[in-house]
Amino acid sequence: MNIRTPHGLGNHRRIWWYPHSFSTFHGCAAVVEGACPFPGLDELVTEMSIYRRVQIAESGDVTVVKFVDRKILDEVNIQELGQELFKLVEQDNRQKVILNFSNVEFLSSAALGKLITFEKKVRKNSAILILTNIRPEIYEVFAITRLNKLFTIKNDEADALATM
Repeated sequence: MNIRTPHGLGNHRRIWWYPHSFSTFHGCAAVVEGACPFPGLDELVTEMSIYRRVQIAESGDVTVVKFVDRKILDEVNIQELGQELFKLVEQDNRQKVILNFSNVEFLSSAALGKLITFEKKVRKNSAILILTNIRPEIYEVFAITRLNKLFTIKNDEADALATM
């Protein structure tokens, strides 16, 4: 879809929209100036841009979080992931959170550090956190570092939901 929006005096700026990349709209003059030709799109863009590293689903009063990335290694992505997770409990006040690791194949030590920080924030906000679907090779790292004692870990999402 090609959208032409006013930009400056009489000038027009082309903005291309790709269905899976809402971030293209995020910086457009129409959204910034509140003159987006599609009612509600600026709110949608804002909401969509909040969660880029995770997928959020609700099951009753439980928030189920699936990681988008298969390899959680890049420092920038880990920082963004942390911000998205922190927002769930600090701003959105989610009280029951399940982190589903079914998509995750690799996890860096920096990502583990972010998970530890998230667990502290969850505890501080009197919320509940359960980790699920952790691959055996990743679980081994949790066991070696004794993080399996810090986190509640269940085999799958159904087990976690039953516990909540």
